[in-house]
Amino acid sequence: MAHKKLLTIGECMVEMAPDGAGKYDMNFAGDTLNTAWYARRCLGNDPAYHVGYLTCAGEDAVSDRMLAFLESSGIETDHITRNPDRTVGLYMIQLDNGERSFAYWRDTSAAKLLAADPARLDAAFDGESILLFSGITLAILSPDHRQNLIDALSRARANGAEVVFDTNIRPRLWENVEATHHWLSKAAAIADIMLPSFDEEEVMFGDKKPADTALRYRDLGAHTVIVKNGADELYAWSKGEGGFTLHPDPVQPVDSTAAGDSFNAGFLTARMQGANLNDALRAGMALSAQVVLHRGALVKL
Repeated sequence: MAHKKLLTIGECMVEMAPDGAGKYDMNFAGDTLNTAWYARRCLGNDPAYHVGYLTCAGEDAVSDRMLAFLESSGIETDHITRNPDRTVGLYMIQLDNGERSFAYWRDTSAAKLLAADPARLDAAFDGESILLFSGITLAILSPDHRQNLIDALSRARANGAEVVFDTNIRPRLWENVEATHHWLSKAAAIADIMLPSFDEEEVMFGDKKPADTALRYRDLGAHTVIVKNGADELYAWSKGEGGFTLHPDPVQPVDSTAAGDSFNAGFLTARMQGANLNDALRAGMALSAQVVLHRGALVKL
């Protein structure tokens, strides 16, 4: 993976996270944004590497604040458009023994329009780069806009981009199970690298073990599939190395928010910097293990 540019695609939201003292802290987060934020930190200030974010925001004060936050974090905002009739979505985290659940307010989220313009997507995806999107990215879009995004990513892939898809399944965001199956499989068919989580795939697709998930996505065309599995063993498959497992070091999580997102960042940036597959997986696992020891999605380690 020789690419020096990473562009993540999705929804950045206002995050209200418990501070442990009965109050909430306000931050900005979202699955693909979390990956961009951690990726920028993994890459440091090296100007040879670029990390950007593609979404749509409003023109209100909270949207201004969001863009300022991204820019101050070293994340490029060239591909963020503004819509005067929309704003930024919001979510609240609840914790129970380190496991999180969420409440969302996103009906007027501008990010739902991020794939409205195919020409804009083509311009953003032009050039050799890594393009990361997720099941949440797809789920918040209308069916027409989902197809716009998948088609644009397919064109970019044909022109040298590497497409990475984290299925990140949130059933409540989808119309029904059939739509979830259809669109996740359709998106996976244009991805080079798949980053699913086994607990979600087990429920949605009936997979019996992580290897089942990997082989299903292999058969759809991916050349690398990394099946994240929480505290249990991770399963990886690639065309060059076949399938193998890795065991994470045991930790006692405080908050599992962004565990998978930070893994994605550690893994992808290690590969961007020339690491082999095994070392890149270890880098992703190490970063995730540190993140879950702290509260909230974005942790300054």
